[in-house]
Amino acid sequence: MIRSLYTSATGMKANQLYIDNISNNLANVNTTGFKKSKLEFQELLYQTIVDPGSGAADGAKSPAGLQLGLGVRSVANQKIFGQGNLQETKNAFDMAITGAGFLQVQMPSGEIAYTRDGSFKISNDGTLVTSQGFAMEPQITVPDGAQNIQIDAQGKVSVQMNDTGTNEEIGQIELVKFLNEGGLKSMGNNLYQVSPASGEPEAGTPGTNGLGTLAQGFLEASNVELVEEMVNMIVAQRAYEISAKAIQTSDNMLQLANQLKG
Repeated sequence: MIRSLYTSATGMKANQLYIDNISNNLANVNTTGFKKSKLEFQELLYQTIVDPGSGAADGAKSPAGLQLGLGVRSVANQKIFGQGNLQETKNAFDMAITGAGFLQVQMPSGEIAYTRDGSFKISNDGTLVTSQGFAMEPQITVPDGAQNIQIDAQGKVSVQMNDTGTNEEIGQIELVKFLNEGGLKSMGNNLYQVSPASGEPEAGTPGTNGLGTLAQGFLEASNVELVEEMVNMIVAQRAYEISAKAIQTSDNMLQLANQLKG
């Protein structure tokens, strides 16, 4: 009876984490470039009472055996890097990635971080930066007197100069990809960093070597599906309830056993 109490408790704990994961997905439904997470479960050890195929007293073999599971645990929450919908902003410094790849930004520590959030601004010295002030890598600086900023699908940045009226190329945006993008470590602020699981970044020009292209004046929305998350929430809630019910049933059975009189 004690076994069922602890086994059901693991189910409640796992489904609480499931709800936590769903809550984070729903909270970021309007976060630019956000990628939803999928929680993954794994069964715990089994207590083997009778080995499958073991011999019985009459020499026959047990066809199935007797094994009792000890519950469940959460082992990972995998990032799902599916494409989000594109939303038009008409802001010249906004850019959405269509396809695979990440933009690079330089942190104050000098470390390079990676993002799908293409909402960039221009700083007081003309540098393209994120909302937190982190500069794009490679750095793009818009010169004084520039207007009509153009970013093409392959990441070439050009401007029209007021004094001459001519177009001038001022930089090239690069994208990077990873062998296992699901292994990237989330840093918050719409940023990721390299981990031993992700592999090393492979940089390239947008539209080449399997990398996506850029769409100026657009942003990529979160890829969270509200209906899917609501269904998952119902499933998690019911699974939590049934685990709690199993604990209650086990407790009632223990109570009945304690009330037995010789």
